[in-house]
Amino acid sequence: MEAHPALKAFMCGSLSGTCSTLLFQPLDLVKTRLQTLQNTMKPGAPKVGMMTVLIQVIRTESFLGLWKGVSPSFVRCIPGVGIYFSTFYSLKQHYFQEGRAPNAGEAVLLGAGARAVAGVCMLPVTVIKTRFESGRYNYVSVLGALKSVCETEGPRALFSGLTATMLRDAPFSGIYVMFYSQAKRSLPPEVSSSPYAPLGNFGCGVMAGVLASVVTQPADVVKTHIQVSPAHWTTKDAIRYIYTEHGLRGFFRGAVPRSLRRTLMAAMAWTVYEQLMARMGLKS
Repeated sequence: MEAHPALKAFMCGSLSGTCSTLLFQPLDLVKTRLQTLQNTMKPGAPKVGMMTVLIQVIRTESFLGLWKGVSPSFVRCIPGVGIYFSTFYSLKQHYFQEGRAPNAGEAVLLGAGARAVAGVCMLPVTVIKTRFESGRYNYVSVLGALKSVCETEGPRALFSGLTATMLRDAPFSGIYVMFYSQAKRSLPPEVSSSPYAPLGNFGCGVMAGVLASVVTQPADVVKTHIQVSPAHWTTKDAIRYIYTEHGLRGFFRGAVPRSLRRTLMAAMAWTVYEQLMARMGLKS
């Protein structure tokens, strides 16, 4: 019995998500630590950079401490990336049946729609992952963390930061898909049909990821503050706090590790996904 194409897209997406999550988890941890440091730093304290946090984590928590939060990352990314790519594939097949490539505006809507579905489905695990990485909570396991949050803060806390997550993820994916598809189209035919095509696609993904990361960085900082706060902050509360305490620069805290991770993860996930789909005889 032949598997449904959407299920094949889910499997390809899940496998690509596994590879990219394992490789780039340390960058996500450093990004979360940089953003949550804002709350504990005293006025006039020296600025803490990406390398300082990296070295501090290795010294105090060991080298493997950089992969703290990898369990919830796997629980989130393996099905999450699968849901994203299967939704993306299904939407593309439904609305572009003649094989017509979406234009720039349609690519934004396609990417944003698929990410919105995946984001809502996986938000409870995203909250747990962010808390694991912040170093403020002593959770032992993903299930233990879910139980603890439900008991102490109520199930509502598992959906904290929904607005900020949507404002971050849907535009990121929409902008990424638009730039990625446009950049791929501009590749010379001798590159796109050669054995080096995956490398060319990866380069297009990196460029698209950098642009999308910069645009959505403020929403990521707001989301992190809401999700690590035990108080039920609204999006407005978090924005007011960041601006009052740190000014506009506070909204770009952790931009370097996040841009690196999101860019490389997205580029790798798309490259692996497209290669796997091609092996299965499906057009991605």
